[in-house]
Amino acid sequence: MQVTETPARIEVALGERAYPVLIGPGVRHRLPAEVARIGARRVVVVSARPPEWTPDPGVPHRVVPARDGEHDKTLATVEQLCRAFAEFGLTRTDAVVSCGGGTTTDVVGLAAGLYHRGIAVIHLPTSLLAQVDASVGGKTAVNLPEGKNLVGVYWQPRAVLCDTEHLTTLPERERRNGYGEIARAHFIGAGDLRGRPVAEQIAACVALKARVVAADERDSGLRHILNYGHTLGHALEVATGFRLRHGEAVGVGTVFAGRLAGVLGRIGPERVAEHHEVVAGYGLDPELPSDVDHDDLVALMRRDKKATAGLSFVLDGPAGPELVADVPPEAVRTALG
Repeated sequence: MQVTETPARIEVALGERAYPVLIGPGVRHRLPAEVARIGARRVVVVSARPPEWTPDPGVPHRVVPARDGEHDKTLATVEQLCRAFAEFGLTRTDAVVSCGGGTTTDVVGLAAGLYHRGIAVIHLPTSLLAQVDASVGGKTAVNLPEGKNLVGVYWQPRAVLCDTEHLTTLPERERRNGYGEIARAHFIGAGDLRGRPVAEQIAACVALKARVVAADERDSGLRHILNYGHTLGHALEVATGFRLRHGEAVGVGTVFAGRLAGVLGRIGPERVAEHHEVVAGYGLDPELPSDVDHDDLVALMRRDKKATAGLSFVLDGPAGPELVADVPPEAVRTALG
């Protein structure tokens, strides 16, 4: 099927490195045009999806199978991909295409950013979580046993094609997983997206992220707000052996961020309750799993990449969300319950 309607187009305004994010049914079929636009002569397609999900890129190419999931989000996987690029003879004037969920866009983006010190990458995110967040913004990373996303680079894609037809194949749990990122966007400027069509929800989240990334590409200030709910979320993923998926954990982390802001006197009870209401309203479980050890969570949160001064969290407050450093451990434990 070809594109039958004009897709939403959002520009990530980074000067000479600006790129489009296209959102709508059938936009994957624009891949050959995007490959031609950037001038790539050869392409490696790294896909965690069936072959028919990725159109022919229009140039000589090789398809490398991948698997979505945190357990393959490792430096070993990055090495395997870079070796596949070398075996196919990719040069720095060629390109890589990712097709899959957020872990696939992360790993492929990192491999592209490292191979030949950086070659072009185009993302075809196929999960709701990847479309609303992971594929946009240029953050790429893999995990270490000590924590999540501890090794990575900033490497912006050349285009992102968010085909909403891909979302019709998602299992219900995977769809809810994406709503964890949409729920946290409620508290950082996207507004109330509950009940709106999914394409509008994606576009609103991408537009918010594009504005933030254009203003602060490398996390020197404003971009910290995109990590709302993520400090506890990442710790929960590791502590549960990734039994909790990323969006599910971010949903719990968002509720916790509201509680912690309340404990610190930054917001009132109604705003604290709103965090629970919004996350639950997207069909997510807002409660901390009963089988996780709070000491383990605090230790993991201390290793968070934002924690340059004690325990650090992005929290709501009178001036909106901001990074709060050196949060007292006793306040954290109170908010954990």
